[in-house]
Parts: sequence; C-alpha cells; structure tokens
Amino acid sequence: MNLSERIIPKRITEKTRRTAEKNKDKQMNNWNGIGSLLIASIEFIILINLVIFAGKNKFNKLAMILVLILMTYQLLEFLMCQVGLSSSLMAYFAFAVISLLPPFNFILVAELYNFKSKAIALIFLPATAFILYYLFVIDQFTVTSCAVLYATYNYPFGDLYGLFYYAPVVAVIVLLVLGIKKGKDKKTLFISKVLLAGNIIISIPTAIAFILIATGDYYLIIKIESIMCKFAFVYALCLSIVCLYNSKRKYERNNTEHLPGD
Repeated sequence: MNLSERIIPKRITEKTRRTAEKNKDKQMNNWNGIGSLLIASIEFIILINLVIFAGKNKFNKLAMILVLILMTYQLLEFLMCQVGLSSSLMAYFAFAVISLLPPFNFILVAELYNFKSKAIALIFLPATAFILYYLFVIDQFTVTSCAVLYATYNYPFGDLYGLFYYAPVVAVIVLLVLGIKKGKDKKTLFISKVLLAGNIIISIPTAIAFILIATGDYYLIIKIESIMCKFAFVYALCLSIVCLYNSKRKYERNNTEHLPGD
C-alpha cells in the first residue's frame, strides 16, 4: 500500500467523524427548548383546570397568578431556544416575568396566614427596581446558550439580583415553618405543608449552586434561574393541589369553616 492509499482512508474517516458530530449537534439543537414547551403546556392545562374548578377567593387567585408566571417564563424560553427569538428584548421579558415570582409567592403565604398590612406591598420594590433598571440596559441581556431543559443568560449585576431574588424565597420557607409549628387549623396546616414542600423543592438548585460557589465552581449559577423554574413545575402541581383543597365543595358552602383568602 502506497502513501496516498494510507492517507485517503484516514481523511475519509476524519471527515465522516466531523460530519457525524455536526449532525449530532444539530439534532441536539433541534431539541433545545422542547423541555420548556412541555412544562409550559402542562402548566397551561393546570391553569385552565384551576380557572374552571377552583374557588375564586383571593388566595386561589394569587396561586393562579404564580402558575401563569411559571407558564409564561417556560413559553418565553421555548421561543428563545427553539423558535430563535433570542433577542436581548426577549431575554429581558423573561427576567421581568420571573422576577415577579418570589414577591407574589410571599404575598400568597401572607394571605394564607391572613397578614393584613400595606407594608407587605414593599416586597415588590426590589423586583420593580431591577425591572426598571434593566429596561435601560436591555442591550446587555444575552441568551448565551440553550439546552433541552434550560437556557443560560448574561445580564448585569447578576449576584445582586440573585440576593434580592432568593431573599423572599427564604422568607417564605421561614414563615411556613413557623406557621406549621404554631398552626391549629387543619386546612391551613395542610396547605402550609404542601407549600413548604414545594418551596423546598424549588430551592434545591439554589442550595446546590451556592455549595458549588463555595468550592469555586460557578458553572451552575449561570443556569440557576432556568433550572429553578424547571423544579418549579413541581410547585405548580403543589399550587393546584392547595387551590382545589381551598375551594368549597357543594356540601361545604353553608359551612362556616375558614378558607384562606375568603
């Protein structure tokens, strides 16, 4: 076998390998955002069922708003990662939507325990401030990468944003734990336990991310909002459970038992 005969098969093999890798990457890219679409579709079904079957008290309405926020964020991720609408404006919209999740979640728990104070509205102040500030630096928002189940972003003051984003989540967990310890009403206790389980589940990625940061690994933190929202799918299920549980059935309508949000 001469030299050319030895080289040509190698070149063909190398070309075939590169082509296979490109095809594999293309196939993976075709699936980017599909996980978000699937979750958004399920959350849409959950929301429709709640609108139809759940009671329309204030607590339930707040829970429905939370499901709507989660669904909208997943839909935006699908549009960015699969449809290709990955402009800075779309990334900004995604962050504006998801920034409302922690304060609305806090208001939900406050409603559960019948906290009545105008000062509670201040929980929206950090999210509003970030949304307004980011409005002037939209061009700094970029979707850096997409995968089947998550998207990663680049945006200014990420660490500061994270601090204000997760503070209400921690506050909600503390309130629920205290509420369970002091609670006596069976209905409120059940709802508290379901919400606590949901909030702990959505906090798992955050806890892992901070552990990795302590070890010097920042790989997960850039994906954390997106991954957290995938875990929040479980929270959407928890919200549907408590909404239906918090709805008066026909034989309960003449009952004076307290329902959160009434």
